[in-house]
Amino acid sequence: MDLHEVKIVNKSHHEVPAYQTAGSSGMDVRAMLEAPLTLAPMERALVPTGLFLEMDQSLECQVRPRSGLALKKGLTVLNTPGTIDADYRGEVGIILVNLSAETVTLSDGERIAQLVFCKVEKVNLIQVQELGSSERGEGGFGSTGTK
Repeated sequence: MDLHEVKIVNKSHHEVPAYQTAGSSGMDVRAMLEAPLTLAPMERALVPTGLFLEMDQSLECQVRPRSGLALKKGLTVLNTPGTIDADYRGEVGIILVNLSAETVTLSDGERIAQLVFCKVEKVNLIQVQELGSSERGEGGFGSTGTK
């Protein structure tokens, strides 16, 4: 398998994200905090990572929640999946929200999200007056049932 090269600047004192197993699709990213961060129920925060990326135009980096953090602490990435575009050069920040009923405190170096790199397909939108029909038609939001 050919691997894309993605350049990373790490201004944190934590290790660079890496795949934890051969089958992992995401790389855990850590919080870079000068002091513990406390999130009250329903509170959100932009958590710095100290990471900066440069990737080719055929990729995007998606920021996704960590399932263990969501299950155990009720923390998730608010704009899931967050997209880091190929031409963005700023710091990777993670928007976390506390969906639990309890206050949660994060520590420096805690794994808070995962980064998944995906191919991007560019399209050419063609404006038309009507669309072709399909079996589903305009049905959405549960129109196919629940069972």
